[in-house]
Amino acid sequence: MAVYERSYRSYRGDLTPQRTRFLVLPRYAYREVFKSKLFIAFLVVCGIWPLALAVMIYLPHNLKFLNVIQVDTADIVSFFGNYDAKFFFWRFMVPFSFVSLVVTFLVGPALISADLRNNALPLYLSRPFNRAEYILGKASVLIILLSVVTWVPGLLLFFFQAYMGGMSWLREHWNVGVAIFLSSWIGILLLCLISLAISAYVKLKPLARLSLIAIFFVAKPLALLLNGLLRTEWASVISIVDMMRVVWSGLFGVDKPVDVPIWAAWMSLLSMCGISLWMLHRKVRAYEVVRS
Repeated sequence: MAVYERSYRSYRGDLTPQRTRFLVLPRYAYREVFKSKLFIAFLVVCGIWPLALAVMIYLPHNLKFLNVIQVDTADIVSFFGNYDAKFFFWRFMVPFSFVSLVVTFLVGPALISADLRNNALPLYLSRPFNRAEYILGKASVLIILLSVVTWVPGLLLFFFQAYMGGMSWLREHWNVGVAIFLSSWIGILLLCLISLAISAYVKLKPLARLSLIAIFFVAKPLALLLNGLLRTEWASVISIVDMMRVVWSGLFGVDKPVDVPIWAAWMSLLSMCGISLWMLHRKVRAYEVVRS
């Protein structure tokens, strides 16, 4: 615009706080995510199982209903199991670990790959937020979605059982609520970092999804094959799913799915997080140096 025209006017509106400006990234990302009616339907279906678990918890405490259907409380407990750490681990955490994988599979590969494919990172990083805030903004998309299907319904079920079971049950099983929260966040952070790292390196969405499948599902049979050949259980450390369950079992106080020490499972998960952060640090930058 020519200076002599004097028609340029600077922005005179309110400025958002600098520490929250990166939240524009998840806001527009959610618009793309929720354009899919299939994904919305999937989230709705995910709410059916927690409702079923709530019914399982409610039935033994509803004596009038049990008298009507002529069922004893002991029969309900023997069928559903005691409402302890094993109940929440096997009935909630294990099924919803697969739900978390599906959400990551659908949403994660497109978070950074589109920006790299369209050379948009220089435009993003020229705005008033840095690389760490860019990654945090992209990760918050998955963090919120995974929270909706993990620790939020898990803690609601836990407090519902605490309300129905009374203070005696809460004093005896308070560690279950802590285990649900910590286990969920361990899975959320791991899934976010791995999916973002893959999205940053694999620009095509189908290939990124195949990479996620290889990391989470192909590694397990490969570990079983190596365990059989080498007659050991240590090959299971390459299976992220098994290592997450080992860590979770330590938090819940239940039997481990594989005979690997908990410290080794922690080291495996922390190593994967470190590799993912290193990959993001190398790839997410305002420009890319290409060597001939």
